[in-house]
Amino acid sequence: MTIAEPLTPEQLYTRTNLDHLNFETTNELNGANVIIGQPRALDAIRFGVGIEKDGYNIFALGPEGAGKRSLITQFFQEKARQEQAPPDWIYVQNFDHDNQPNAIRLPSGKGSEFQRDMEQLVEELQTALSAGFESDEYRARRQVIEEEIQEQQEKELEKLQERAKQHNLALLRTPGGLVFAPVKDGEVIAPEEFKQLPEDVRSKMEMQVAELQELLQKVLQKVPGLQRQVRQRLRELNRDITMVAVSGLLEELQQKYHDIPEIPEFLTFLREDIVDKAVGFISQDEGQLNEAQQVLAAMTGQRRQERALFRRYQVNLLVDNSATQGVPVIYEDNPTYQNLIGEVEYLAQMGALLTDFTLIKPGSLHRANGGYLILDARKILQQPYAWEALKRSLKAKQIKIESLGQMLGLLSTVTLEPEPIPLDVKVALLGDRWLYYRLSEMDPEFRELFKVQADFEEKMPRDGENQAQYAEVLASIVRRENLRPFDRSAVVRVIEHSARLAGDAERVSIEFDDIIDLLSEADYWAGQAGKEVVGASDVEQAIDAQIHRADRLRERFQESILREIVFIATEGSHVGQVNGVSVVQLGEFSFGFPSRITARVRRGKGEVVNIEREVNMSGPIHSKGVLILSGYLGEKYASEKPLSLSASLVFEQSYSGVEGDSASSAELYALLSAIAEVPVKQSFAITGSVNQHGQVQAIGGANEKIEGFFDICNARGLTGNQGVLIPAPNVKHLMLRQNVIEAVAGGKFRIFPISDIDQGIELLTGIAAGSLDENGDYPADTINGKVQSRLARLAEEEKKEQDNSEKEDKVVETLDRKEGE
Repeated sequence: MTIAEPLTPEQLYTRTNLDHLNFETTNELNGANVIIGQPRALDAIRFGVGIEKDGYNIFALGPEGAGKRSLITQFFQEKARQEQAPPDWIYVQNFDHDNQPNAIRLPSGKGSEFQRDMEQLVEELQTALSAGFESDEYRARRQVIEEEIQEQQEKELEKLQERAKQHNLALLRTPGGLVFAPVKDGEVIAPEEFKQLPEDVRSKMEMQVAELQELLQKVLQKVPGLQRQVRQRLRELNRDITMVAVSGLLEELQQKYHDIPEIPEFLTFLREDIVDKAVGFISQDEGQLNEAQQVLAAMTGQRRQERALFRRYQVNLLVDNSATQGVPVIYEDNPTYQNLIGEVEYLAQMGALLTDFTLIKPGSLHRANGGYLILDARKILQQPYAWEALKRSLKAKQIKIESLGQMLGLLSTVTLEPEPIPLDVKVALLGDRWLYYRLSEMDPEFRELFKVQADFEEKMPRDGENQAQYAEVLASIVRRENLRPFDRSAVVRVIEHSARLAGDAERVSIEFDDIIDLLSEADYWAGQAGKEVVGASDVEQAIDAQIHRADRLRERFQESILREIVFIATEGSHVGQVNGVSVVQLGEFSFGFPSRITARVRRGKGEVVNIEREVNMSGPIHSKGVLILSGYLGEKYASEKPLSLSASLVFEQSYSGVEGDSASSAELYALLSAIAEVPVKQSFAITGSVNQHGQVQAIGGANEKIEGFFDICNARGLTGNQGVLIPAPNVKHLMLRQNVIEAVAGGKFRIFPISDIDQGIELLTGIAAGSLDENGDYPADTINGKVQSRLARLAEEEKKEQDNSEKEDKVVETLDRKEGE
């Protein structure tokens, strides 16, 4: 076993060397917008974009701030620029089924052109139809038809009038209709005079009136038929006039769009609809419109000639790619059900919901169709029915707009059923690793639809080439964010802080969200100081300011220790008591603070009691670490004898639970001290996990833990005897604060790398750990010897108690037998 030596200041902080990169400020760097540290993710994205098989959509997994969205967007945009713009999509009226609008695909840019052509057609139709129906020819032909029918009616009545005269009767028009009345000398006889006529004359005249009335009834019964003839002939006249007015306009459009079969077909149906509804285009005053037509016209602000029936001939331009360069790359920030697949909007009027095909609105799947869609996995899973809608659309390869209210039975009104639109899109989901693995486990359709796993790194090696690339990336960020140039020292400080964020001196963080924030804040402080170039001091001020904004609770923790509300000793020695160090994570800020760990031992059955576990304040990893201690003690000190020990371990003044095994080495030191009855120096804090062989293993948060104990010692006054024991594998992770390094350089604070428990116990007690001799025993004056001796005594005492108990049992048994005889 080698004796642990304190680390040198050079081992506590790894400096950045950019000597091979010649620049004074970031203005002199190329600042290429390159992607660094993500070769695996790039290969996956490149593969996912290139393969055209179904289901090869991408799930980008990694932590927040790893640049998943920006990298995928950048890659998608580069790929998108190389492809042709996708088609436009429109919805038009279905003249056979009003509630099932038709979708038509047009080449990019043709959708808006066709929409304008249809708007112009509507305007020209109004003019042409008005001209046609107001022409002298139309009026003359209409008059001829009406006069012909009227003349026919008059002839029938004249015949009846002549017949009535022959019987001294006249046909009169009254408010109640046509009636026959007797006449004398050309004058109608008054009722009183008629009553004075002889009975036989009156009877004869009444019979003649009844006969004529019957004939009149037959004539009147012919009137509806004649009116039908009028209407039919007028309809034919209207159709002729409409056909003449419309045909020329529509033929021009049909010829223009002859290469899109759906357009001429639509225009043919449109012609028939216009002809059938020709009368509706005449004098369409607002008072003549029905309620739905008035509401839709008023709410949409259409011009008068586009209202009512003309609304049927509009074009709903759902997707317009006329200005799209390449294919679209869409990021949907709010992936609700409606925002994904689109919706049919309604207008409320007098308690009724009204809609038509012009109120169909597109979703992000429509806008991204033919290109790329980027979604946040967590957000889409939080939206009701959105995840199922996305999967259904990808599996069916079509976008079907369905009313959520109708689907759930919340709406009783009739809705539209738009024709589905074919879907061709590459989707990239962004999410955490745990979310990817949970979906893989819980949703069988997930792996079928998202076969490409793009796993993003959080860190990359901190070698010379990577540091040079990192500097180039920093320069590109500075330019993109319009920041002041950063000088060489500032770039160096940012890279070193990135290593601190990574928690590893040999790695740098590539979670660039935090780095962008640091650059922006350093630029702010440089501006406050009136500088044109950002220096290392500005970066340092930004780091300090970030900490100051977040460290209120750290100050309260330290204050409670310094005021001796929480008991932490930084000098002297105690048996069974050590200083462990924990890390608290508060959002993006983490800090370390010491905790007192105590152990008590007595004779027992070989169990180590974790008090936190007994009261459900210990996490499973911490409980596992404590159980490992029993294995270590049994194998090292009681392999041939029973471990007759009962021990209890506890984090004193801990009220929020304990998790992790980074304190297991400290707990073991406390146990060894309690068993050997040897005091432990309180001027040291300890971190590190331990295995059953006594090897000290790496832990997380080494920098924060060292600084947490240092801050307490520094506040009380550094003595030169204080320090922290860390696992030897953690040395490569150290990127400590400057004041810690200065204290170490001045001999006021020490940090020891520990490989195994024996190294640590020697430092903590000042007594040699001891090695086994040829008899399998440890020297009596060593720590291990003292532990072995104490455990042996406890085992002997346990054996004696068992022997005495057995003798007592035999005596009782003998007495019971004699009494029985």
